[in-house]
Amino acid sequence: MSTLKTEECRSVQYELEIDIAADADRVWKGITDQLTDWWLPDFHILGEGSRVVFEPWAGGRLAEENGERGLLWFTVLMVDPPCSIVLAGHTAPQYGGPATTLLTLTVEKEGKGTRLRIQDAIFGEVKEKTVASTKDGWKQLFTDGLKKFVEAQ
Repeated sequence: MSTLKTEECRSVQYELEIDIAADADRVWKGITDQLTDWWLPDFHILGEGSRVVFEPWAGGRLAEENGERGLLWFTVLMVDPPCSIVLAGHTAPQYGGPATTLLTLTVEKEGKGTRLRIQDAIFGEVKEKTVASTKDGWKQLFTDGLKKFVEAQ
């Protein structure tokens, strides 16, 4: 049996800003060198015991591993230390796609602290609930994960 499904292709972009009471170098280190220390348990898609891996160089990956199971979250497109990282990822149909996402994390000095700017551009079959869920997820991960971790250091 063969089926054909045609959907509208669209693009959505949004931006989040999170102010962190730590210097920019500390925030950069938290993102690039200590991601496994603050990545929240609810964001381990492969379940308990999985390990998140981040390779912060062009061509590197942000992935999750659990034994023989694996999930490629993103491929690193560009790194400009200590300022920004650009990542590209894909969403399979069973998870709200098909879609591609381009995620940019920018670390900026802001007063006595740092502003983390999260810019996400998603294109493909983009549903409103997927965008809302993704945006809320990034906010939770970087506020309850990275921000709390870096500020506690």
